[in-house]
Amino acid sequence: MTTQFKNPALKQLTDQVRFAPAARKQEQLTRAQRLLAEIEPARQYPYQFVCFRITDFRPDSYPDLLISGEDLKHDLCAFMDEVSRSLPAVPVEEVAEPVLTLEEISERLNVSTKTISRWRERGLVGRRVVCNGRRQLGFPQSVIDRFLAANQTTVERGSRFSQLTDDEKEDILRRAKRMSRVGSGTLTEVSRRIARRLGRSAETVRYTIKNYDKQHPEEALFPEVTGPLAEEAKDVIYKSFRRGMSVETLARRFHRTRNSIYRIINEVRARVLLGQPLEYIHDASFDDASREAEILAIMPRSEEYEMQRRSLKVPKDVPPEYAPMYEVPLLDREQEAHLFRQMNFLKYKAGQLRAKLDPTRAKTQDLQAIEDLQSQANAVKERLIKCNMRLVVSIAKRHVAHAENIFELQSDGNMSLIRAVEKFDFSRGNKFSTYASWAIMKNFARSIPDSKKHQERYVTGHDEMFEAAADRRTNEQEIVSAQEQASKQLHHLLESLDERERQIIRMRAGLDNYSEDMTLEEIGQQMGITKERVRQLHVRIMNKLRSLARDQKVEIP
Repeated sequence: MTTQFKNPALKQLTDQVRFAPAARKQEQLTRAQRLLAEIEPARQYPYQFVCFRITDFRPDSYPDLLISGEDLKHDLCAFMDEVSRSLPAVPVEEVAEPVLTLEEISERLNVSTKTISRWRERGLVGRRVVCNGRRQLGFPQSVIDRFLAANQTTVERGSRFSQLTDDEKEDILRRAKRMSRVGSGTLTEVSRRIARRLGRSAETVRYTIKNYDKQHPEEALFPEVTGPLAEEAKDVIYKSFRRGMSVETLARRFHRTRNSIYRIINEVRARVLLGQPLEYIHDASFDDASREAEILAIMPRSEEYEMQRRSLKVPKDVPPEYAPMYEVPLLDREQEAHLFRQMNFLKYKAGQLRAKLDPTRAKTQDLQAIEDLQSQANAVKERLIKCNMRLVVSIAKRHVAHAENIFELQSDGNMSLIRAVEKFDFSRGNKFSTYASWAIMKNFARSIPDSKKHQERYVTGHDEMFEAAADRRTNEQEIVSAQEQASKQLHHLLESLDERERQIIRMRAGLDNYSEDMTLEEIGQQMGITKERVRQLHVRIMNKLRSLARDQKVEIP
């Protein structure tokens, strides 16, 4: 039981009494128990009165201290527990009155030993005695009588929840076996369900099941799975959670608690974050906390920039595929420097949080903070890339004479632009376009000769034959259109089903939020039904869909 005091004055009194002679302590324990029986929770009691009732001495300390009845009951129980612990164990034969052990009082009152332990927090004071050569907790008869008289309602309620009979145990285990076979939940969930049906406490049911599992480990209903999970299992849990599987379903599937599943998800999530590359260009301003608001502020002259963006018109001679590049205005030197500083600062902040990250103790809020910072940094990076895409096109056009395909050059140049954005040191004061142009042209100087050499290596000398051959390629647009039409028809059919039928089909076929098809067992666990019941429902639903498809002349698999 707890010995934390709510009032320091009672703690101080306890420390003084603990060093009194054993006979004196026993007398004060008796006086404290009598006082406990008289306390009314709604009243307030002067400390000096309490001290006098326990020690027969009225001190000068704390003359104005009033203690609420509720707090006083709690502290008196703590007082009696600590003082009784300080008493030396005496042979049971030397005690002046009968003493009952924990098991004897449990049997006499027809309650569990755990109930007796809870009663100790309500004032049932025991003392250490030596019985049959063994130290154990004993309860004098007078102490028991006073407790029963003062707590009649509590004792009657405890006796109603008496120890289980053999028939009741059999009933609990029979129900637990049935629930464990169909995967109805964890041990805690099953215990609560059975407790509600039988009018017993959940802890009593849980203890009965755990005791059976301990005695029959080969037939355990809820085997202990306390060892660490393999890395493959952790990855499966994380991926299943990302696909939309609930934590409750994962807990049942892997015989773990919900908290354990959350810890595993956070651990794998942290390892994924730590495995991602995070490079940035450091600047002295990052270490100055007073400049954080300035760095994270909106871009200079952002209103003018937005007005310019809305007024932009794509030149008439620009091909349609290049039109999106002319919908974003160019940045001036100050705007460019601000965005580069902001992007690198966000990465710097994410790097600081990552350095403190321990995957085995990762917290959800810390992981979310890192992901948010990285997402913000990527958004700034995308903006910088879009504002400089025209640079890639202009350089690619100058080199198209040396290459066969300008679109391949553009793709290669875009990769160079992305690397340039990541590597550009904004603190040197250079214009980004100068640095990016040099990076793109340097890459073209290397990639164009390699491309020509590759093409020459595969020249066949039979170009006329390939040109004359029939074009047997499929029309990709027609295929996509047909797939979209089939998808619309399928969703129209699904609308004819009820909600549970639609959910089963979507989980089984991996539609909508379910990126992968689920097994019958996984569907059953998520919906709280058996695997066989899922199979029966799936067959019935498919027959219903086929009938609807025939009526509406729709082809389905």
